[in-house]
Amino acid sequence: MLHIRKYLLKNDLLFPITIWLSTRLVIWIAMLLLAPLLDTPSGGKSAVFGWGVFDAWDSIHYRNITTSGYEYLNDGKGHNIAFFPLFPLIVEGMMNFGLPFEVAGVIVNNVAFLATLYCVYFWVKEFHTIQGARWATAVLAWCPPSLFTVVIYTEGLYLFLSTAALRAFDKHQYAWSGFWGAMATATRPTGLALIPAFLITAWKQKRSPIAYLAGLATAAGILLFSLYCAVEFDDPLAFIHAQKGWRSSLGFDWQGWWKMLMQITVGTTNWKYGWIKDPLHPLLFTAIVLIGFLIWRDRQRLGAVKVDYGFAALFLLLWILVGDPLLNTLSVLGGAYLLWHLRKELTLITVIYGFCGLGLIFASGGTWSLNRIVYGIVSFSIALGVLLSRYPRYGYLTLCFFTILLASFSVRFAQKLWVG
Repeated sequence: MLHIRKYLLKNDLLFPITIWLSTRLVIWIAMLLLAPLLDTPSGGKSAVFGWGVFDAWDSIHYRNITTSGYEYLNDGKGHNIAFFPLFPLIVEGMMNFGLPFEVAGVIVNNVAFLATLYCVYFWVKEFHTIQGARWATAVLAWCPPSLFTVVIYTEGLYLFLSTAALRAFDKHQYAWSGFWGAMATATRPTGLALIPAFLITAWKQKRSPIAYLAGLATAAGILLFSLYCAVEFDDPLAFIHAQKGWRSSLGFDWQGWWKMLMQITVGTTNWKYGWIKDPLHPLLFTAIVLIGFLIWRDRQRLGAVKVDYGFAALFLLLWILVGDPLLNTLSVLGGAYLLWHLRKELTLITVIYGFCGLGLIFASGGTWSLNRIVYGIVSFSIALGVLLSRYPRYGYLTLCFFTILLASFSVRFAQKLWVG
């Protein structure tokens, strides 16, 4: 077994596909075998073995687009024109070969994510080290929101297109950068972050005018979508106006962020009532913070191993206490810190794209599904992978925690419970 492991690590072609397959197996087992054995959850549905477990929430809108086309009325309600067109177009193309929607959607998302892992692996290997490449690939594949690269969502396709565009720009391959970037902006709204990222990087690195043209060419995807909206619905910004059905307004949602911070520190129950109705949550939170401070203060006496496992145990307890608000907050604020901390080890385009993506997140007017949105910005997985390559013990602990969450998210999605 040790010989096989060493061989996989040394073989550049086998490592990404092995990581891809191992994460697919965990998700498939959780969704297809484990979830159907569990009782029907409150607010959810019984999971049934079959392709239907991959079809829920946003995938319902993609099904409607591929089968019935776009619909839109400027009435403030959520219409499917808010979902960008490239993914459903590719799925529809696969369906023309006789594949059902569920099968076509799963294939497109999973195959695109496999291509993403290869792209990330070779890109990070080029500008960092092979260890950084392995850890970045592992983080991207095992991160809990990678569930959305298995089900019928756009994550796998967008990650591939945006990563390919970033890598091409980093290698001064501007034709490919513009091509992949245009396809990315036709896939998800976060693709818009590529445009300022390319232009700012070109300016900072004093690149040739063609680099600026590549950055501007990236907008072709969303411009073509806007042209379609103008022709079909007489509203070139229909895809933006339709967002009102999901988000009441654009701009920084300070109330949402305040809510998450209160949920972390004092608990959801106390936040709802506006006073300390349940004193257990703030007491436990204070105890966890205090113990963490004591471990940090006495870290030299305790030794590295005890400190590492102590912090890991405290983080696990904090996650059990808080849940999704902790993950959403940490994904954004922790990701921003990682990019800044590793700014000299990452390529400039990686850092700038990450911060441009954060800018879009803060301006989006919502605080739900933040961990999934941040996951779709590849810079953060690369940064975490590079960091963990320095501290393998923390890396393995992180992957163990990721595996627990990934299996949990998979079961919840199969039971039609909200994940995010």
